[in-house]
Amino acid sequence: MYEDILLDIKRPGQYLGHEWNVSVKDFEKSQVKFALSFPDLYEIGMSNLGLRIIYGLLNNIPDITCERFFAVDSDLEKILRQERREILSLESRKRLSEFDLAGFSLGSELDYTNVLNILDLAGLPLKSSQRDQRYPLVIGGGPCVLNPEPMHDFFDLFVIGEAEDLILEIVDIYRKHKSAYKSGVMDKRGLLSLLAKLEGVYVPAFYDLAYDKEGRLKEFKPNTDAAPGRINKRYVQDLNASYYPKDWIVPNVQIIHDRITLEIMRGCPNRCRFCQARPQYFPLRYRQVETALNLADEIYKCSGYEELSLSGLSVSDYPYIEEILKKLINLFRPKGVSLSLPSLKARSIVGNISSLIAKFKKTGLTFAPEAGSEKLRELLLKDFNSEDFFNALKEAYKSGYQHVKLYFMIGIPQEEDGDLEAIIEFSSRVSKLKKEAGSSPAGVNISINNLIPKPHTALQWAAMEGLKSIEYKQGYLRNSAKKDKRLKINFHNLKMSFIEGVLSRGDRRLSEVIISAFKKGAKFDAWSIYFNFAIWEEAFKESGIDPEFYLREKPRDELLPWDFIDTGISKESLVSEFNKISEAIT
Repeated sequence: MYEDILLDIKRPGQYLGHEWNVSVKDFEKSQVKFALSFPDLYEIGMSNLGLRIIYGLLNNIPDITCERFFAVDSDLEKILRQERREILSLESRKRLSEFDLAGFSLGSELDYTNVLNILDLAGLPLKSSQRDQRYPLVIGGGPCVLNPEPMHDFFDLFVIGEAEDLILEIVDIYRKHKSAYKSGVMDKRGLLSLLAKLEGVYVPAFYDLAYDKEGRLKEFKPNTDAAPGRINKRYVQDLNASYYPKDWIVPNVQIIHDRITLEIMRGCPNRCRFCQARPQYFPLRYRQVETALNLADEIYKCSGYEELSLSGLSVSDYPYIEEILKKLINLFRPKGVSLSLPSLKARSIVGNISSLIAKFKKTGLTFAPEAGSEKLRELLLKDFNSEDFFNALKEAYKSGYQHVKLYFMIGIPQEEDGDLEAIIEFSSRVSKLKKEAGSSPAGVNISINNLIPKPHTALQWAAMEGLKSIEYKQGYLRNSAKKDKRLKINFHNLKMSFIEGVLSRGDRRLSEVIISAFKKGAKFDAWSIYFNFAIWEEAFKESGIDPEFYLREKPRDELLPWDFIDTGISKESLVSEFNKISEAIT
């Protein structure tokens, strides 16, 4: 039991469980026991909408128990290892080895070592090949499995795409064959052969690979008839008919997104050449206004939250945005519930929508121009018009908004010093525009991320900019921003981006690097206070792998580690988009 040691650690509330609306079933009477694991702290995991959906979906089935595991902070981990205790589920304090299936949500490549840490703290062998019927089948899902290869060694299978329908099919097959599997009548490969026939299931052990003398992938093929040559991504076809949690769990401690999250759309109508979210959530689907409103009302009644946020990749493009805002204001304003919106397009804050937004609690506005110059925005195919933006922003300032946050990227192909300067000039104009609106200049927070050319995007063949070049650009921007004291600039850690880039573009050989880094102490790599680049340098050296190999520019005809996954967006269309980028550069 954790309870006897929680007084000795910081933030014990994240380990208590028994939150409002949590599901606690009779563990022993459940036919299938599913461990839902998130490889980061509770405050991050409970802010994840996907986790809430799968948790509620599975617990809605009478003979299934789904319980949660999260990464534990360093203070609790120290005690667990000293006292040789195992990590336990929040709901009924069960060991991970007592479950039938263990699903991990992989939302960031920098969480990979946390997956290994959870398995290790649970007493499970790290590699799939070392786990037999005594252990749960380990399943991976989430955005990162658009390239699952670096983690292939640790998972029995991956869910490619959206899991709502597929996870029920997996559970159903497991339920039917559980007795035979657990008794040894059916071996692990036999069970996985049945699961591999489901569309969207990828079993790494069922595929063989070969590399050429330069280290490039030259062959990827199934080694059994049970495995398809290509894996089609699964997606929910009818968003209105799909499950959405109404019994919204209210955490015992404050989490990152401590509010109701109302998903009104899935997918994105835009074609930004750098964005991996589009292939992840393709095709575009909308939730009907009345369906969304009913969900919002039921969640509010079950949770009592006083803030609701609309969720979607491009909420501004929701075709009924004005209608749903009006109805949400009518429904929730009398109850004292505030509404928050994610990053908006400039055109969405003009006209009627501007007047509606003005009725919200005025905190700040967030925009993502991505690049300071029109030239680079056109290269990225970013739908952002500067003049429309400034006109709309001026109206927003007049309606009472005080602060603005801007997101940019550096490391874009064809980027020059003038493009960097354009970021500062753009941001300064954002600040000064508030004075034109009749007030003092605004404070502007600038967030600078490093472009990572991700799999299944038009930039997947492009080289990722090197550390020295990014370091120079960060220094240039830092010095240039000093000209305007109202600008506050923050940079994403360039070495964290480097590791993320390698892992996102990597192949199977990186599994040994990840194990090595974990054994050397790597964990919580997405947290700057824990990230240790030297550990990863040692792990690459020890494994005999040059990380730069994965960040190089690739020819269009090279077989990529993730080419076996069909997202619904053809490789031919991505090649066409990349050719346009190349033509613009030359």
